[in-house]
Amino acid sequence: MRGPLALVATVLIGGLLAFGLMRYTSATPSAERTVTAAGVASTPAALAASSATTVDPDLPRMKVYKSPSCGCCGDWIDHLREHGFDVEVVDTNDMATVKVALGVPPEMGSCHTAEIGDLVVEGHVPADDIKAFLADPGEARGLAVPGMPVGSPGMEVEGMAADPYDVVAFSADGSTSVFRSYR
Repeated sequence: MRGPLALVATVLIGGLLAFGLMRYTSATPSAERTVTAAGVASTPAALAASSATTVDPDLPRMKVYKSPSCGCCGDWIDHLREHGFDVEVVDTNDMATVKVALGVPPEMGSCHTAEIGDLVVEGHVPADDIKAFLADPGEARGLAVPGMPVGSPGMEVEGMAADPYDVVAFSADGSTSVFRSYR
């Protein structure tokens, strides 16, 4: 958990990354660095996170794309690992290209994007919602928590009340529906 100043920095940086770069970055891919739960980790924090939990063999592997400077993304990845997901992390400075390539609707944007096979997870979606979605995705292409609501996984702030937020299912045709609400 972080204090209020860290939250402000995270929201400002994450917001710029998620929304500003989504509109203004070029389509040229940037250099990427991969960190896997199998132990190929380039920082002590990533190494600790990769060895701290047990991977559930019944869950599919997830690839998470994030900015190398985003702290809340790392906290969300820790949340996923704590819930048994095997997570490969790809740091990139070109999140806009990733979001477009994976079909994330602009209004669903957040600071990180994950792919699980043909499905997409955008933003701070709780691990239990991802598990429920994987069991029955229906016609949906993915799940999203638009923006960066306080209290969602990876956005917890000590001393601050959680924001109400929705986990939204989205389809390739652009249709959306509320998958789960947190109030």
